[in-house]
Formats: sequence, C-alpha cells, structure tokens
Amino acid sequence: MNTAITHWGYTPSGESIYLFRLTNAFGASIELTNLGASWVSAHMPDKHGIFENILLGYDNAEGYIKDTYYMGATVGRFANRIHQASFSIKDTTYQLEKNDGENTNHGGASGFHKKIWQWEQIDSGIRFILHSPDMEGGYPGNVHVKIEYQFTETNELTISYYGITDRPTYLNLTNHAYFNLSGDKRKITEHQLMIPVTRILETTSQFIPTGHMQDVKDSPFDFTISHSIGMHLYDDDEQLHWNKGYNHCYILKEESSDTLLTAAVLSDPFSGRKLTVRTDLPGVLLYTSGYLAPTPDIGVCLETQYFPDTPSHPHFPSCLLMPGEEYLHRSIYTFER
Repeated sequence: MNTAITHWGYTPSGESIYLFRLTNAFGASIELTNLGASWVSAHMPDKHGIFENILLGYDNAEGYIKDTYYMGATVGRFANRIHQASFSIKDTTYQLEKNDGENTNHGGASGFHKKIWQWEQIDSGIRFILHSPDMEGGYPGNVHVKIEYQFTETNELTISYYGITDRPTYLNLTNHAYFNLSGDKRKITEHQLMIPVTRILETTSQFIPTGHMQDVKDSPFDFTISHSIGMHLYDDDEQLHWNKGYNHCYILKEESSDTLLTAAVLSDPFSGRKLTVRTDLPGVLLYTSGYLAPTPDIGVCLETQYFPDTPSHPHFPSCLLMPGEEYLHRSIYTFER
C-alpha cells in the first residue's frame, strides 16, 4: 500500500489541512482529509478497467470548509437527529445546539464534521484522533474519539470507530459518504439497491422517528429484492414527499452486538461497479440526496449508525456510553466489478 500525504491548505483559523491518498497495488485508491476525518474520494475500476471517482466531493480544501452537506464527513457526537435538541440521563436534562428547527442534527454547530483531527499513519491506513471537551455542543463528558480507515489490496475499506468518556453520554458516529458508482455521470435512480431487512423507522415530517417500526412489505421502502432506486423514488407517498426521496433508517438489529451484517448492496448496471456495505451497527440510513442542491438524486448515502433520536426511545438499541466502557464499531465497504 502506498500512502501519499499532501498539505492541502489551512482553515480560516490557520490550522493545517492534509490530504491522504492510499493506493493499492492494482491502482485503486481512496483519499481522506483530517478536516472532519472525511472520506474525500474512492477511485475504483469499472468493468472495462477504467478508474473513476465514485464519491461526491470537492476538488480542494476550501470546498470542504464551506460544505453544508456533510460530504464524506465523520458525523458526531450524534449522527442524525435528536428531538427537541435535548435528552436526559438519570435526573439531568441536557440542552443541545439547535440546527434543524427545534431539533439538533449531526452534532449541531459543534459537530465533528468541521473539526481538525489529529492523525497518524497505521498499517494500510490513517488513524484520526479527536478530543471533544465536556459540554461541547451541550453533550456531557470529555470524549476521546478515534477513527481508523484501512484500505486493502482487494479494494475493501474498513472504517473503525472508537470512543471513551469520563461521564455518561450518548455517542453515535457514522460516515456521510455520497456514492455514485457511475462516476457522477448520471443520477443514482438507475443504481440497483438491495437492503436485506424488512422494517424501517417511521418518521414525522421533521424526520424524527415516531418510535414505530414500519414493515416495508408492499411499500416503496422494500429493497429486500434488488431493484432500481428510482423505481419508487417519486411515488405518491407522504414520507417520500417529506424527505424528497429516501431518508430512512433501516433496522438491521434490535440489540447492540459485534456481529457483522450486510447492510446494503449497491450496483450500477452501466459501469458494472458494485458496493457491499457490512456493519456491526444496528441501522443503516438510506439517503438519496433529495436536498442536495443544485442536483438532487446524484448521490446515495448508506450511513451505518445507531437509530436517529435513540435517547428518546428506550426500546431502541442504546448508545449510552458509560465511563469505563468503549464505543467500538466498524463498517466495511467492499468494491467489486
């Protein structure tokens, strides 16, 4: 594995931004940056051996500084939304930053996606390190987080998430990559998708889970058999209207465990590229970039995570992290053709 490190620019406050390129012996590569511990690109071959970048992103650091779509970023402290931007632990209620109406989304304004992470090289990859101080964004606890990206000679990327805290707190980390296996040539409506689970979380018009687990059978949300994303994307369905397409959490498991499950299989019939996502996390959030301006439906996110608004729903798998415990999860992205 060849690792190239480039000084990519500076933040407005003068912190250095680096770009890391990991290239295997067959010419496939991924790029990362310490700004947001973000996944910048993935150059993968198509069925003819032509390499193209199959992640949406920006050509320079300035694009990531100005980005408002969490493009390829590590999201935390809490991926997705928390209702009314607050939660309680025992008898204490914590008020979080509101950045989505009355709710908080992706960690609020203090989210991990805009932080400059420390970094170090590891075997076949890069480790990013961040300290989030007690009460940052309203979240209790000094939290230490590590994200490890490791790329293999077989075009497989593993993202490992680690976290510890000195006070009880909620932690829910994900990566927000936008995939387009055609190399950004066409909308993702013709991509074929399979998600091998039968239930999703029902949401309100504010994208907040109601707590009800909805069966996908005979609905536009059924991807148990692979079919094109566009088949039902524009159906006359209330939740599709609210979300401008898919923005829904699929339930992989109802209890936390380290068992790896297939979360999704995505393929592009034109390029022949295929992506399989496996994770030990309990959910995968399918987002078809309906709010991405000016070109919606040009990327698809498969965000492995704990369920949105977990603190409000005791029957959801818990991501309450206690002192002395370790948050430890991984997601694996396998690229084929």
